[in-house]
Amino acid sequence: MNCRGLIEELSSYFDDDLDPQVAADLERHLHGCKKCRVIVDTTRKTIEIYCNAEPVPLPEDVRQRLHAALRERLGHKAS
Repeated sequence: MNCRGLIEELSSYFDDDLDPQVAADLERHLHGCKKCRVIVDTTRKTIEIYCNAEPVPLPEDVRQRLHAALRERLGHKAS
């Protein structure tokens, strides 16, 4: 397991949906890679914060700007 492999498996790792051997390889990589430990810890904390937070509605102007930016980023024309 390398850093790129860890990133690719991160979602499955958090969902506890990895093959046991892949999970063991990922854990070994985490033991020796400080950068990946920071990524995993930060992502885990972010998930916890968002899962425990109450939804906050976006102001209409922010929602419109966000949608426009996403359309532009994804290459879609405004509708």
